[in-house]
Parts: sequence; C-alpha cells; structure tokens
Amino acid sequence: MQQDVLWNRLLTSLPSRTGVPLRLTLWNGTEHEFGDHPKVTVRLRSPNALRHFLPPSLDNLAEGYVSEQLDVNGTVKDVVETALRLAHAAVPIAGRFGRLFKTSLHNREKDAAAIHYHYDRSNDFYRLWLDPGLVYSCAYFPANELSLEQAQLEKIDHILHKLMLQPGQSLLDVGCGWGSLAIHAARKYGAQVVGITLSKNQHALATERVALAGVQDKVEIRIQDYRDVAEKFDRISSVGMFEHVGLRHLGAYFSKLKTHLNDGGLVMNHGITSTDINSGGAPLGAGGFISKYVFPQGELPHLSLAMREMEGAGLEVLDVENLRRHYARTLALWAENYEKNSAAIRATVDEATFRVWRVYLAGCALAFEKNWVSLYQVLACKSGERAALNPTPWSRKYMYS
Repeated sequence: MQQDVLWNRLLTSLPSRTGVPLRLTLWNGTEHEFGDHPKVTVRLRSPNALRHFLPPSLDNLAEGYVSEQLDVNGTVKDVVETALRLAHAAVPIAGRFGRLFKTSLHNREKDAAAIHYHYDRSNDFYRLWLDPGLVYSCAYFPANELSLEQAQLEKIDHILHKLMLQPGQSLLDVGCGWGSLAIHAARKYGAQVVGITLSKNQHALATERVALAGVQDKVEIRIQDYRDVAEKFDRISSVGMFEHVGLRHLGAYFSKLKTHLNDGGLVMNHGITSTDINSGGAPLGAGGFISKYVFPQGELPHLSLAMREMEGAGLEVLDVENLRRHYARTLALWAENYEKNSAAIRATVDEATFRVWRVYLAGCALAFEKNWVSLYQVLACKSGERAALNPTPWSRKYMYS
C-alpha cells in the first residue's frame, strides 16, 4: 500500500538516532518515538498527512498543522524547537545556507491588498496578545525586568530621542499602526504629526485613540500610500514599514522619504532585515510559510543592501543599532500572551488563522534567537557638504539622556 511506502520512507529519513523528542501517533493508533522522553506528540489524522514529513521542512510541517492534517500536543516552544530539529536532520540544504533569493512584483494595488490581508483582522484579535498600546513592532528592553508595555514605551522614546524631536516640529510616521507613536510624539514632545497607514482598521482605531488622548489638534491619521504624500517634514519615522516595500523598490522608497524631509531633518528607519548577505529568506523552508500565510509581498533586505539604497537615495547614515535580541524577547512575550489567551483568540478568528499566528509568533521568536533575521534602527539625514544638514551632536549621549 502507498501509505506503507510513505511510512517506511519517513522512518528511513528520520532514524531514532536523530534524538528528536517526538512521538508520532498514526491515524490507526500506532505510535513511534524518535527520541527519549518525547516532549511533543504529533497525531496524523490520515495517511495523507505523511506527505508533510517528506521532507519535514518548516513550511511543510506548518502547512500540515494549519490545514489540520496534524494535531500537536506540547508547549509551543517545544513544538517549534522540535520542528527545527526535524528540519535540520532531514531537509537537504539548497543554496547558500538553504536560503533562496526571490522578489515579488509590487504596485499600489498589490501592496494595499497585502496590508489589508495582514493588518485588517479584528482589532480585538491584536488586543489579546499585544501590549495595551497595540504597538506591533520590536520593543526595547534597556532593563531586563521591564514589562512588554514598558518596553514598548521605551522603544517609542528611543526612536523619538534619536530623532531629536522638539515641540512644534512636524513628524511623518510612515506605517503608523494604531497610532501609539504619533500620539506619544504629540502629547509628550509637542510635535505636529501625520500618521499614514493603508489599513482601514488601524485608521479607524488610531483616529479614535487620537481623539481620546485629546491631541486631535496635533495628530492627523490618514489612509494614504507613502507615494502620495505631498508635504515636507522636520522628522520622519518608518517603523516596520520597509519590509513591505520590496527589494527592488527600496531605492525609490528612500528617495521618497528624502523628498519629504526638510533640510536639517532626520529620518529613522526601524525594520527587520535578512542576515543572509544576499537578502535570502529564512532557511529550512520557514520563509515559504510566512510568505504564503502571514506577510504576502514581504521581502527582507540585508542591512548592507538597505544602507546602500539609503545612501544611493541621498540619505547619509548617521547611526546604526542592532535590536535583534530585543525582538526575540518581544516575540517570545507575544507568543506567551497568545498561548495564555488562546481560548479568547479562537473566538475572534477561524481555526486555520489561529494556527497560522500561533506558529508565526513562536517561529519568529526562534528565528530572531537563531539570528536568521535581525532588526536595525538606522538614523539618517540628507547627504551633502553643508554641516547644517546634520543636526545631531558630535556625541551619541543625547540618545540616552
């Protein structure tokens, strides 16, 4: 029988000596353990589920879980680590570190659809695992004991300190999310802020939160493509945005930011990067799952490519800071919240979506921990000979005052 052939292929490709702490339970009740003291049990619902182990790449395993061909018991951390060990044991490496370079076609319609797909789930869904401020980007932990909420406020202040934001200055927040940075910039720093997003849900709630904060005279939230902004600003923040732009469009993106920056202004790009020098995706099949289910159109440049495109666009890089460890911790806390509130989350989305995000959050925490991906804050000003184009002090101490 074909299922016997597939099962034998699986046993051959995953011998017990791999030491993976896994128990497989077949549709007929048969069990097989691949290591001592299994921490994770996977139940295959039908013979068809075997194909997700041939090979057990991260995207194949995640696909089986999301499609409900596989049921999994174990802590989400153990599940993700076991999947990683399976993939390392049996997935052939293709290309440099198993990373395949690919780019997508980007235009206004595709980019808007991708943003809608990712961000326009119910706001209640995000409330159940983000911090109370709904800050959906890497937090900053200058002290280890900080809560997620405190660390997100520290991140916002860290960005605005680097930007040297002053009362009365204008700030463009590209990809403003649910408005936390814009509101904080207006309320604490006295700035005049324009926040832009393509998400209808984010726009509606951010506008509501601006009014509740009493800063509607200082903050405007727009549904607007970055390519359609017309004004100039003293400061620009781009947080978790350039990942959606596309590798081939980074130069045009940074050129657009430069166009909107006043002389003597500063721009901060806070974004996820590939750690592969060729801007390849995550290895062992992890990138395929994220592209299909979580971030369609998402592309991560290596830091060197991002900086080359910034400099080529006429922006002088002034400061670069790696926050990879901070994002690993942020994602681990999001994944912890997700597990803690799983029953409530299941009430807001269908089972497939619940499973996608469960895998995504825990898997991304592992990806940052393993240095498959990273995150950098890059501060820049307009390039040129005039000293007045760069308003920063000669010391970085101002960033931490």
